[in-house]
Amino acid sequence: MNHFRHVWLMMLFSALVLPGFSQIAGTAHDFSTESWAPSTNRGCGVCHTTHQAVNIMSAPLWNHETTVVAGYTLYNSPTFDGSSTITDPGASSRLCLSCHDGTVALENFGGITSGTNYIDPSARIGGVSGNDLSTDHPISFEYTDALAVSDGGLFPPTTTNSGLGGTIDNDMLFAGKMECASCHDVHNKYGVAHLLRMSNVNSELCLTCHNK
Repeated sequence: MNHFRHVWLMMLFSALVLPGFSQIAGTAHDFSTESWAPSTNRGCGVCHTTHQAVNIMSAPLWNHETTVVAGYTLYNSPTFDGSSTITDPGASSRLCLSCHDGTVALENFGGITSGTNYIDPSARIGGVSGNDLSTDHPISFEYTDALAVSDGGLFPPTTTNSGLGGTIDNDMLFAGKMECASCHDVHNKYGVAHLLRMSNVNSELCLTCHNK
């Protein structure tokens, strides 16, 4: 039984994680040459593991320490339609923030909690302190057809083609919410610069949702 479980875990790891590594090579998520990562575990292992994974439903075989920020300063603007509420980052976005809000060391994975290498403050979200999300595109709000109608400058997500094979709702939202991974693909599946899900030349990505 233990042998079967080991084989099953390896198969799951291969199916979920390994196919994307060749696409990650050369991107900002290619950790293969980073001095802060142990030489034996610089690839997928920074985020994923086959054994003793962190129990996070939204992240298969997760291996990295998650962000310690309890509450963020959220996006706030008079141009944001009040018919939807911005909440603290959802589960998938918190995984991104585990490195990108600068509160958790990059090498804090596989049980390590004493790392000293953090994302440079100038590269953090908003370029400010780790809990400030107020100056970037809002995330963790419900993007619905009702919001699109109320706002007047958005396409309805359940009927608008995302350009990725389905609708905005199906391809880009998480339980109906806009999150970091709505626009970014951590595994570089689409081969677009800055780990985007599609090119933003001539604002193509922006104009998927914004009716301008």
